[in-house]
Amino acid sequence: MSGLASLIIRSETFTPPGPGDFNLPPVGGGSSWEFLGQPMFWGATKPMLLALISVVVVLVFFRAATAKRAMVPGKLQFVGETSYNFVRNTLGRDVIGSHDFMRFVPLLCTLFFFIVVNNYFGVIPMLQFPTMSRIGYPMGLAIIAWLVYNGAGIKKHGFFGYLKLQTVPSGVPSAMLVLLIPLEFLSNIIVRPVTLMLRLFANLFAGHLLLLLFALGGEFLLLHGEGLIAKPGGVVALIMFFLISGLELLVYFLQAFVFTILTALYISSAVADEH
Repeated sequence: MSGLASLIIRSETFTPPGPGDFNLPPVGGGSSWEFLGQPMFWGATKPMLLALISVVVVLVFFRAATAKRAMVPGKLQFVGETSYNFVRNTLGRDVIGSHDFMRFVPLLCTLFFFIVVNNYFGVIPMLQFPTMSRIGYPMGLAIIAWLVYNGAGIKKHGFFGYLKLQTVPSGVPSAMLVLLIPLEFLSNIIVRPVTLMLRLFANLFAGHLLLLLFALGGEFLLLHGEGLIAKPGGVVALIMFFLISGLELLVYFLQAFVFTILTALYISSAVADEH
């Protein structure tokens, strides 16, 4: 071990966090097995329970916000109406257009509030796990978005008309279409849901992994670190933990916003009259 490393920490006594820390076992026990060297579990895991809790939180909030509707809204009604109008107007009407947007507002509201609540679970004490850092949840949401915007496009233009809209750019010389049609098909039909999924997953996964690293590393340096700079290094690591936690508060909202507005953009592209 190098001289600098020996001043900070004994590596054999500290196990850094990694992807395995996201494979949480079932709550209350359950059966497990291995698949391709990775632990697999059968039972309700923490992310599953958090996803269910988020549904209850969103339903209870909007039910309470609309229970006593008045011309002069109270605080809870005001927050509920402002939240709904933000998604309805900013992510729906302004992106899709005033003619088609209303029928997609329930989907956009569901996506935004489901994602944002599950993201903020990452900083709530005792929960402290962003559900979207498990790739299955972004994948499921991306598949739903893919089915909706493609279905909306096919319904409006017909199957072949929609394919033409998505793969044949207007005003392009015929000689270029041989190259552009496969690229447009790959970009607009295949790649969009993949990037939608990976953007949400990767940001939540990387952010939570950084928080784990600084929290556990800082704690270990303060309590078990050896050498001259172990304790100061632990203090710096914990300061970084709180700074990154503050940054994650913004990232959690932005990722819900980006996922929802991209879904709205894809819907707008699918129901548009021109490419």
